[in-house]
Amino acid sequence: MTAIIQTLATPDGPFTLLVDERQRVLASGWTDDPAAIAARLRTPPVRIVDGETDAAASVARYYAGDLTAIDDVEVAQQGTALQLAGWAALRRITPGAPLTYAEFAAALGSPRAVRAAASICARNAPALFVPCHRVLRTGGGLGGFAWGTRVKRALLDREAGEAGAAVLSA
Repeated sequence: MTAIIQTLATPDGPFTLLVDERQRVLASGWTDDPAAIAARLRTPPVRIVDGETDAAASVARYYAGDLTAIDDVEVAQQGTALQLAGWAALRRITPGAPLTYAEFAAALGSPRAVRAAASICARNAPALFVPCHRVLRTGGGLGGFAWGTRVKRALLDREAGEAGAAVLSA
């Protein structure tokens, strides 16, 4: 498989997208290092070429304040049934309303599987589009994030501010 890679400038630093031939996001994150993006995948593509991605427009709209711009971007992930269910559940978390790892585990139907819930977040390759940054430690601590807690905090702050602004303007 040949994949396309594109790096964009964002307020949180360089953001790189890796997409397949159908423009589905395979992996993404806040780095300009293609190897770091490819390393997020179980099976990296055979060939990676520079190019334009359809998802880049959604990233730009997200950063311009349209928090739902990422919702309909197609992703392609490989994992267990629990991981796939978890990644789908992450996409349903409302911007500005993060869950704790315990709440996320409960949403998956396994309230005691907090470590499994955290692992689902940690193994998420298409960051932003599958918003694992919306899961926090009990008590509101950031917990981990593959792209650093500075980026996670910025995303959460942006979403809290934009979500709050949308409520006020409605």
